[in-house]
Amino acid sequence: MEYRRLGSSGLKVPALSFGAGTFGGKGPLFGAWGTTDDAEARRLIDICLEAGVNLFDTADVYSDGASEEVLGAAIKGRRAKVILSTKMSLPMGDGPNDAGSSRSRLIDGVDAALKRLGTDYIDLMQLHAFDAGTPIEEVLSTLDVLVRAGKLRYVGVSNFSGWQLMKSLALAERHGYPRYVANQVYYSLAGRDYEWELMPLGLDQGVGALVWSPLGWGRLTGKIRRGEPWPEGSRLHDTAAFGPPVDDEKLYDIVEVLDALAEETGRTVPQIAINWLLQRPTVSSVIIGARNENQLRQNLGAVGWSLTADQMARLDEVSASTAPYPHFPYYRQEGFARINSPPV
Repeated sequence: MEYRRLGSSGLKVPALSFGAGTFGGKGPLFGAWGTTDDAEARRLIDICLEAGVNLFDTADVYSDGASEEVLGAAIKGRRAKVILSTKMSLPMGDGPNDAGSSRSRLIDGVDAALKRLGTDYIDLMQLHAFDAGTPIEEVLSTLDVLVRAGKLRYVGVSNFSGWQLMKSLALAERHGYPRYVANQVYYSLAGRDYEWELMPLGLDQGVGALVWSPLGWGRLTGKIRRGEPWPEGSRLHDTAAFGPPVDDEKLYDIVEVLDALAEETGRTVPQIAINWLLQRPTVSSVIIGARNENQLRQNLGAVGWSLTADQMARLDEVSASTAPYPHFPYYRQEGFARINSPPV
């Protein structure tokens, strides 16, 4: 397993990490993802650790805390061998202080997560969404208190826009608060919006990407093809409405190139899609998920080899889309490109 620095921090993380969204699954979304129990979770973690995957990602909102509870039970007795990553800010109840990133929510949320995970510290805690109703200084000062107390070691964000992340980083620098070193983002061949604003920001500010849904919300598994209905058993039947939008015709074009590369390389479609991500700028780790041992072992096969420059270029071309304003002039017009060539 290859290990990479998480952004500009000193923490080294595996190129592949494991997402525990399937653990303890319940409800219309997480129940469709998977219902992995304690014993199954322990087996999956055994396989991950054998392969060098020691970063496990979850969130308090996953199945109302059940994911954290199952993950905590599965790592019992080997806490020192793993890197625990969790997220909070999304609603955990109907009360006025049960959502967001206020001082009250973060302090109570971290204590509750520590209890569910069965540990006294979290290696990486990420804000699951930007809270526009809480002053950024309040958020950062609270994270500073939690880091100084030893409850958190590193902090990051997820699903922030460029200005939200940059303003937070600037205020952290001004006041000496902990800087966000990770940005957990949606990024795949079927969704490359991360590249327009957040990737250049990550390069400039030393923020590493932890990629969620690298298979385009289950669309790049090799089972979705042009002119064919979604296969029985696909979670897309229940979860498509929850995920990022995807243009079907572009998706089918991408899958056709993936199929061709699968024949050339002897690798699976998911392995190729993940390997492409591992060669993209700022990517510190790609979060893979699995409902069973077979899926996990297949996804682990995405490392230890690399697509060629020509193969990468073919995937780049078929998955490319027009950049939104104000980015597209930098790609289309020579004058813009000469003064500020994008890094991607």
